[in-house]
Amino acid sequence: MKKVLILGAKGNLGTQLVKVFQNNYQVLAWDREELDFLNFEKLAKKIRAEKPEIIINAVAYNNVDACEEDIKELDLAYKLNRDLPKNLAQIAVGIKAKLVHFSTDYVFGGEVDQKFYNEKDSPSPIQSYGETKYAGEKEIARIKVKNKNLKYFLIRTSKLFGPKGESEFAKASFFDVMLNLAKTKDQLDVVNEEWSCFTYTFDLAQATKTILKKNYNSGIYHIVNDGAVSWYESVIELFKIQNIEIKVNPVGSDKFPRPAKRPMSSILQNTRFPKLRNYTEALAEYLKNKV
Repeated sequence: MKKVLILGAKGNLGTQLVKVFQNNYQVLAWDREELDFLNFEKLAKKIRAEKPEIIINAVAYNNVDACEEDIKELDLAYKLNRDLPKNLAQIAVGIKAKLVHFSTDYVFGGEVDQKFYNEKDSPSPIQSYGETKYAGEKEIARIKVKNKNLKYFLIRTSKLFGPKGESEFAKASFFDVMLNLAKTKDQLDVVNEEWSCFTYTFDLAQATKTILKKNYNSGIYHIVNDGAVSWYESVIELFKIQNIEIKVNPVGSDKFPRPAKRPMSSILQNTRFPKLRNYTEALAEYLKNKV
């Protein structure tokens, strides 16, 4: 039985990765309690002692707005989103392990003349968060150039939803936030812009397992649930599934000014992996199973 190391195992995605992999792999599930991920020397020593065949990095800094407002937060973002994957790639080379790293649609700028992005398109982030994630991608690619034997899978995804992770730092998903607001509001203003694809964490974890099990080629993969929508369109679908009657007003993004720019459209096209089911089907399943 192959040994897989999952970093960030108590986060929203990490929890689902553990759930999916534990049936067929020997899983090492590490989170903050087990190790300081930014102590790269101790991290390397501990991973080398375990010698996992697969390293899956589900650790990330994702406070998009804080990166724009606080230099300390930006520094932390670079450490987690650039320096950590760089070190993991170097460790993977040394122990001949496969590396899985997750990135984001926010590495793309969402220019007016381009709404869809495939795996070969060049990133052009428009906010600091996207810059930190792209920096991590470039570090992995740089190490691959120097070490041809590195087998890595860089999976870009977007708008994750699903069960909340076990970590105290795990955030509620957009859909859960909307459901909670609907309990106390008689109407909601929701941005009818920023088109992209939602991704069910369980489906993403399953896809990750398939990529590894079927020995896909190294490189970049866009893994999202099918069906590109705006925030507003997704909320209409959410309340439809739940039979919630509430007025939802479509508004522009200028209604909710935020420090960091968002791409107007960052729809990830998947050309290298079988398409996942439509997000509406995945959302219905999540809501049905939600405790």
